[in-house]
Order: sequence, then structure tokens, then C-alpha cells
Amino acid sequence: MTASICDIPFNCADGLTISLGECADEVPLIVNVASKCGFTKQYDGLEALDRSYRDRGLMVLGFPANDFADQEPGTDAEIQEFCRLTYGVELPVFAKTAVTDP
Repeated sequence: MTASICDIPFNCADGLTISLGECADEVPLIVNVASKCGFTKQYDGLEALDRSYRDRGLMVLGFPANDFADQEPGTDAEIQEFCRLTYGVELPVFAKTAVTDP
């Protein structure tokens, strides 16, 4: 039997674990992010998208991963600090995860 994505537990950067099932009334947009890649400025657009559509049920969720050329080498705390201080990110950025080999 295959699990629904709504049932998979995700680790938050603060150590808590949630599942998307807890957000049943919202539409998640799951994005792989990295602080040290050529697309790092994506945080500006993602944050703007989140702010624009949050009230209508869109949830932009950032999932950092270090699977691609060491573009996310920091700890969860360092990633959170970078996102908040550099780009003013308020959208949820989860704990670093493995994208290519969970």
C-alpha cells in the first residue's frame, strides 16, 4: 500500500514534525530550495507568492536539500537564519532533507 503525501511526516527546522494532512484546507506548493545556488533569489518570489495567496489557501513550503553540488551546506539553524535575514522569508522552511536518496 502506498502512503499519501498527506500522511508522510516532515521534519520542521525547529524539531517538530508535521504532515500535510494537518493542513487539509490548503493547497501546498512544495519547493526544493538551496541557499548557495544560482537560483537563491527564488526566495524573493516564493515569499511574494506566499504573501499574495496565503489568504486564499496556498501554502508555499521550502524544503532545503544538499543533494546537488553542496548548494545547501549549512545546519537547519543556519539555513533558517539566512532565509530570514537575507530574504525576509516567513514561509515555512523545513529541516534539510535528502531529495535524491531519502
